Amino acid sequence: AAQLVESGGGSVQVGGSLNLTCITSGFLFSASCVAWFRQGPGKEREGVAGIYTSRDRKNYADSVRGRFSISQDGAKYTVFLQMTDLKAEDTATYYCAYGSCALRAGRLTASLDTKEYDSWGQGTQVTVSS
Repeated sequence: AAQLVESGGGSVQVGGSLNLTCITSGFLFSASCVAWFRQGPGKEREGVAGIYTSRDRKNYADSVRGRFSISQDGAKYTVFLQMTDLKAEDTATYYCAYGSCALRAGRLTASLDTKEYDSWGQGTQVTVSS
C-alpha cells in the first residue's frame, strides 16, 4: 500500500518561506502522480501543486503559481514543495497525496482534484502570521 509522510511545516511571518517534504513508499514512484493539497480552517481541501514524475511535468493552482515550486528526488522517492512569499491565506494543513494521473491535451498530468487521489499523508501544519 502507498504511504506518504509529510514534514517541514511550521510558523512563519508573512513574506517568509518554508520547504515541505513528502517521503513516499509502496508505489512505482518513477511513473506516478503526486500532489500537494491544503485545507485551511473552515475550508474545503484544495489542490496546490502536482507532479507527474516520469516527465517531471508540473501543475499549479493559480493562487500559488510563481510563489510555490514542486520538485522531486527520484532516488529518494521524495516530493518537495518550496513555498516562498507566504501569505496569511496560505495558512492550512498541507497534505501529500498519490493517485491517478489525468489526461490533459493528450498528456498525463497530475490533477489537482482530490477525487483523483486515494492515498494521503497525515498532513503538516503551516501557519503564516503578520
